[in-house]
Order: sequence, then C-alpha cells, then structure tokens
Amino acid sequence: MQAKSFTSRHLEKVSFLYNIIKFRWQYLMILPGIIFLILFNYIPIIGLQIAFKDFQIGTTIWTCPWVGLDNFSFLSDPEFWRVVKNTLAITSLKFVFNFFAPIIFALLLNEVTTVWFKRTIQTISYLPHFISWIVIAYLIEAFLAPDALVNQVIWALNGKQIYFMGEPSWFRPIIVVSSVWKEVGWGSIIYLAAISSIDTEMYEAAYLEGAGKWAQLRFITLPCLMPTIVLLLILNMPSLLNAGFDQIYPLMNGANMIVSDVLDTYVLRTGLQQGYFSQAAAVGMLSSIISYILIFTTNSLAKALNGEGLW
Repeated sequence: MQAKSFTSRHLEKVSFLYNIIKFRWQYLMILPGIIFLILFNYIPIIGLQIAFKDFQIGTTIWTCPWVGLDNFSFLSDPEFWRVVKNTLAITSLKFVFNFFAPIIFALLLNEVTTVWFKRTIQTISYLPHFISWIVIAYLIEAFLAPDALVNQVIWALNGKQIYFMGEPSWFRPIIVVSSVWKEVGWGSIIYLAAISSIDTEMYEAAYLEGAGKWAQLRFITLPCLMPTIVLLLILNMPSLLNAGFDQIYPLMNGANMIVSDVLDTYVLRTGLQQGYFSQAAAVGMLSSIISYILIFTTNSLAKALNGEGLW
C-alpha cells in the first residue's frame, strides 16, 4: 500500500515536471503576471499586522507595540456608520444599474442588423471606458455648473437653476448615471461574445416553431447567457463595499460631503490626512473580510440554485 502511494506521488511529480517543460513558453508568458500578483497582492498582506499595532511615523511594522483590537474602536463611532450607510447606498445603486445595463444593452445591440450602425454604436459606447475619471469629473462640473449648459437650458425653459454639485440629493444620481455611461459599452463586450457563441440553429428551429423575438430571448438567449451572468455576478459582489474612490473623490466638496463621504475617502482621511494609519488599516482589513464573505456566499448560492459557480 505504501509502495503504491509512493509510486503515485512519484508519477504526479514527474507529470508536473513534464508539463512545466512541455509548456515552458506558456508559463514564461504568465510569469510576469504571477510576479506582479505576488508583489502587489500577497506580500502587502504582511502589513495588515499594523491593524493590531500602534503604528507611528518613525517606527516600523516590526517594532511598534501590539494593541489588540483597540484600533477597531471605530465600530462605535457614529461617523463611521454614516460613512457605511453612504457607501452601501451608492454601491447598491451602482451595482444594480451597472450590472443589468450591459446585459440589456448587449441584447438590444444584438438585434441591430445594419452592420455599420451596429459597429458605430459599439465604438461610441466603448470609448468612455478609456477616459480617466479625473477628466470625466471635470466634464461633469463643466456641464453642471450654475452658469453652464444644463442650467442655461433649464433657465431658457423658465425653470429654476440648480447647483447640482452642491445639492446632496443630486450627488448619487450623478454618480450612478456617469458610471453607467462610462462602463455600459465595455461591460457589454462579454455578453455580446456570449451571445455570438449561441448556436444559430436553435433560433432557426424556434422560428420555424412560431417563436417570436420575445420567446427566443426568454427561452434561448437568456438561458444561454445565465452562466456568464452568474460568473460576473459573483465577481461583482465585492464591489458592494467599493464605491469607487477615483470617481467620487474628484466630485466631493464641502456641500455634498454628507452623502459623498464613503469608506474609501474615510480611510484616506483617517490614514493619510489625520495620521491614524493603524485605524485606517483596520477599516481596510474589515472591508476585505466582508468582501470575501460576500463573494464566497454568492458563489455558494449560485452553485446551490444554478449548479454553477466560480469554483
């Protein structure tokens, strides 16, 4: 029995080395990505220990004293829970619209039969993805300023001018709309690719059976898209705690801060501006743990309901 087990392990080792040699160029190609992942995703995990230490400028993560769970005192801070509320409000809206908008857009674009028009719409919808949020924030403020184009149109229609960036009630709609506008085209690429891989014979058979466009969409397209939808749903779940620092921070100001202050900006303010590095690390670590729980739970539910998951 032991000899058999030893032989099995030996064969596995030989097979592993054989695959390394056989696919050496493929492994060499992905080696930079692996190194990047280790350097910027795994090695920084060592620094999480400062969440349990009293880290100060001038000390190192190895010499500063342990303080246990003292840095998690923010859990009793009302301001922290206000920030969490703002984060969940923004991320929930962005999640719903950013997740379903690319699906709907891909389904609509797939029905366009004029090739040049379809390609033009695709190109126009993809372009905003490559524009920096800093540039987009400048454009938003330029168009929504009190004396800018939008307010001039409102004034011409005998309406009351609105200070969009200073009204807290307008901040979340602006964030959601700009996010959808920027990412809907890029997000639809995967769904368009999945739709193009569906066997056209199924549509032809459904047409001969008298199925219209809606029936084909309901009984062919959507079921075939479901594995892709489930996969992207699982991957997007951690974003429920990531409101998008690069989008929100350029649009923040004193007037809208009551609704624009989110976990990312809270960590920035606490860690870099106020110097509470340990507390900021504790907030970031807690967010990462909750994100892991979300993705693990979603994957388990997807496997239970649909039989397919990320792993």
